[in-house]
Amino acid sequence: MKYTALLLLSCTALSAADRIAVIAHRGEHRAHPENTLPAFQAAIDAGADFFELDVRTTSDGRLVLMHDAKVDRTTNGAGVVREMTFDQIRALDAGAKFSLRFAGTQVPSFEEALALAHGRIGVYVDSKDIAPADLAAALAKADMLKQVVIYGGSGFLQRVQALNSSLKVMPEAGGAGTLEKLLADLKPQVVAFDAGDFKDDAIAVAKRAGVDIYVDRLGSADNPSAWQDAVDRGAAGIQTDRPAELLEYLRSRKLGRRN
Repeated sequence: MKYTALLLLSCTALSAADRIAVIAHRGEHRAHPENTLPAFQAAIDAGADFFELDVRTTSDGRLVLMHDAKVDRTTNGAGVVREMTFDQIRALDAGAKFSLRFAGTQVPSFEEALALAHGRIGVYVDSKDIAPADLAAALAKADMLKQVVIYGGSGFLQRVQALNSSLKVMPEAGGAGTLEKLLADLKPQVVAFDAGDFKDDAIAVAKRAGVDIYVDRLGSADNPSAWQDAVDRGAAGIQTDRPAELLEYLRSRKLGRRN
């Protein structure tokens, strides 16, 4: 009986370890305006494990979501986020350029996105322009300290860790030699890879260290053959523009976290 229980526990642990996290890049942004609450809600509805968002700081110190340094591409306005007030950015339409169906959609605050995610989905934070102290404070206030992964430069992530060692930082691998140093400096639990650094030597470094590998599969690489290649080479998470399709693919192979 004891042997059977141990065997069952072992199999369960292996099954859990083999499942792949699905990360919705800027939310579900193929059918919704990127970095908006509708895109994040769609990622939740699809069953993704994380939505990715980009955080910037306004001239009056508020945290808003915008991939680009300027608001021009995704809104009906113009200007640099860092030079605009929160009220100026909130007055913009972040949906009409994408589709008139989303006219009136506002640029979300970071706090709104965290509130939407709380208890429902993880958040992959791309720290575009934000002070480490502001990030740590926002996550603590939202009770999201354990539901996020934080992407950024090495120096930034070291300052985040100094503020709260429980936060899960995620540096970019950058190659085998760079990754060795990052692992020594940051001791992360997870490392990000893109198409440029998802190479066998860097992957081997990550595997030896026992860290999770989260890899981008975007653009022309966002397809079943590239997803399977990522899985075969050790990815624990995949960032995608097609969360629903990736989830279905993984579930069909019993690799999805939410089978």
